[in-house]
Amino acid sequence: MSGFMAAVYDRVMRRSERFCLDQWRADLLRAVTDDVVEIGPGTGANLPHYPTAVGRLVLLEPDAAMRKRLRARCDALGLTRVEIVPLPIEQLPDGFGTFDAVVVTLVLCSVPDLAEALRSVFGVLRPGGRLFFLEHVAATGNPRRLAWQRGLEPLWQRVAGNCHLTRQTEAAIIGAGFVIERIERDSIRKAPPFVRPSIRGIARKPAVPDDEGPAD
Repeated sequence: MSGFMAAVYDRVMRRSERFCLDQWRADLLRAVTDDVVEIGPGTGANLPHYPTAVGRLVLLEPDAAMRKRLRARCDALGLTRVEIVPLPIEQLPDGFGTFDAVVVTLVLCSVPDLAEALRSVFGVLRPGGRLFFLEHVAATGNPRRLAWQRGLEPLWQRVAGNCHLTRQTEAAIIGAGFVIERIERDSIRKAPPFVRPSIRGIARKPAVPDDEGPAD
């Protein structure tokens, strides 16, 4: 399934990328600077949109088939200083470093444990660092579509790389200790209706140590 997903991913996403996602990525990432880690970059759709203000760029991609395509895209774009690390964020070793920004786009839906992943994101960000996110989410404002998502989710997880349709990602980001600076809610055009609800924006790790992290 891993190799199949890597082979078809760009083709499946092509229309949505053309009609909205590519522009959303560009708008979101133009504010990224300094040392950046991207979680689950897949085939590298974000790579053309990173500004020159980015210093260190680390790409965490645990899937071997995706890494192969990611490296090919890096080479095609002439990105020779990018670090590709074959680990999920939850397995980063102590002392790996802290970052000014973490980027997640269409990946938090498929991490095994959303809360754990966001705790790890919080941990690798310096105080005042920012999380840049673009994710499809539960249709909380549309009960009929939400019921549809819930019914389809078990099958969808099996055929779409553990992708969850009903994650409350905004609430999870806040629960991990972040402060939402900017958020937009929109429909991913040309996607199947059950994956169209989306959020994108920027969340900040508080700069004051006493305010860091979720309450016990």
